[in-house]
Amino acid sequence: MDWGAIDRYAKSLIKEAGHRIRVSFAGKIQIETKADANDLVTDIDREIEQFFISRIRRDFPGHRILGEEGFGDDVRSGEGVVWILDPIDGTMNFIHQRRNFAISLGIFADGVGMLGYIYDVMADDFYHAFRGEGAYRNDERLPVLEPVSVEKAIIGINASWVAPNRYIDHAAVGRLVSDCRGTRSYGSAAIELAHVAAGRLDAYLSMRLAPWDIAGGSVIIREVGAVSTNLRGEELDMISNDTFIAARQGLHQGILDQYIRLKQT
Repeated sequence: MDWGAIDRYAKSLIKEAGHRIRVSFAGKIQIETKADANDLVTDIDREIEQFFISRIRRDFPGHRILGEEGFGDDVRSGEGVVWILDPIDGTMNFIHQRRNFAISLGIFADGVGMLGYIYDVMADDFYHAFRGEGAYRNDERLPVLEPVSVEKAIIGINASWVAPNRYIDHAAVGRLVSDCRGTRSYGSAAIELAHVAAGRLDAYLSMRLAPWDIAGGSVIIREVGAVSTNLRGEELDMISNDTFIAARQGLHQGILDQYIRLKQT
């Protein structure tokens, strides 16, 4: 497998897709809902996913594709090479803010993340990583992250998990919010993971994420020494939806031990 060639190909594809997204703002965007009123999808999400799939199937016919909008393959195992794609992660931001959204792509071989990409389209910031070769923001190599305590940490978390909910003990999460230095929420898992990789966030956690939300970011943060698991501390399978935490070494386990109390659902 020529991973260098696949890396160059994927970067070119992502850049072209980003251009197509920026051009789309000149026209009228069609918006629909999916699971609920806040689960939005646009014609651009679908067009970009179909763009990726048509190219990948043409040039890598033996590879499979797992995409958010459902135009890819019915992927139920990690065997072989799987491209895990979110054409626009942060669709609500795409619609309302026209910023703070990203193309997220992870390429896995037999369940192992080999290549990861997060492209912040409007900022033109391209985060990318090749397994074992480090992580980069554009052409700048990102340094390995230093340990940090909870008291000095900036945590990425949605405020809804501090309110009563059926997934997690919100009081324990409230203690985390009180104990840490500060919290942020950007409305895009990919953007949050880019911030973890760049050291702007020290941890990010969520109760409900799909593989395409985190596939690219999980490869990138590994290369700077961060850890990602579900909130039970288990390795992610990148096939199923699950809870999620990514954090610097040490901080990851500290948050799980001291602040995470999952409910039975």
